[in-house]
Amino acid sequence: MTPERKIVLPGGAGLVGQNLVVQLRRRGFTNLVVLDKHADNLAVLRRLHPGIVAECVDLAEPGAWDAHFAGAAAVVMLQAQIGALEPGPFVRNNLLATERVLESMRRHGVPYLVHVSSSVVESAAEDDYTGTKRKQEQMVLTSGIDSIVLRPTLMFGWFDRKHLGWLARFMKRVPVFPIPGDGRYMRQPLYAADFCRIIVSCIEKRMTGRICNISGLEKIDYIDIIREIRRATRARAWLLNLPIGAFSSLLRLWSVFDRNPPFTADQLRALVAHDEFEVIDWPALFEVIPTRFAAAIDETFNDPTYAAVTLRF
Repeated sequence: MTPERKIVLPGGAGLVGQNLVVQLRRRGFTNLVVLDKHADNLAVLRRLHPGIVAECVDLAEPGAWDAHFAGAAAVVMLQAQIGALEPGPFVRNNLLATERVLESMRRHGVPYLVHVSSSVVESAAEDDYTGTKRKQEQMVLTSGIDSIVLRPTLMFGWFDRKHLGWLARFMKRVPVFPIPGDGRYMRQPLYAADFCRIIVSCIEKRMTGRICNISGLEKIDYIDIIREIRRATRARAWLLNLPIGAFSSLLRLWSVFDRNPPFTADQLRALVAHDEFEVIDWPALFEVIPTRFAAAIDETFNDPTYAAVTLRF
């Protein structure tokens, strides 16, 4: 695909979308359209990348945003509800919005879709996020549109407002940082920049007919991830192990005062579920050189251009 062709990014103002725009522009792509309902994060995108189209819309509602799909060569489906205290937002943003995007693609004859699914579709976890992501993936696979499905594990990197980014900011503000249980929960964190280079490779090669589990190549316990973050950010917080039950109670108490908490009891259950995801040779398949975890953490929290940029919930 040539760089002047239009690419539409529904939900493109979040973690993956912001990183993806950086990587696409580095590869020469300039005709980018980002559709997202988060006005503050769209403003960040416009400030960092003047000239791209960034429109504030609710994809779960019909509207004039449909016209942006006319003439598009590809869509990267990114919209997703990750955390909420009730099922409604997951249904609206993971299912209804997907249905409308797929309708627009078919109406305008957009020939290619990269769908960002999630490793949770094969997880032992049972929650609203996991359930709706499974249904969302099936909607894509049965849409009749040429597509590739990518299932990333937990991601981190620039613009991370939820996961490791939030943990790093919290760690720098408090003298004591709580760890659930012994913290020995194996994770396979994936660097968002590497994942976005995979998406760019998919677009350039127009890879179709695959479902790819994209896991971090290094298996790291949660507590060791926290230690790497503390090292890179030079935080001074003392790590305190708390029983799982006590930690869960604190999260439930937090949710009483914060209707959109950055970490929920469901996410805690997913953390301690001991999932291990398939590791494929994605560096060879997509011709992407992986970044070592420690180096990626350093880039995430110390890059002079992007490390200080944070998104809103």
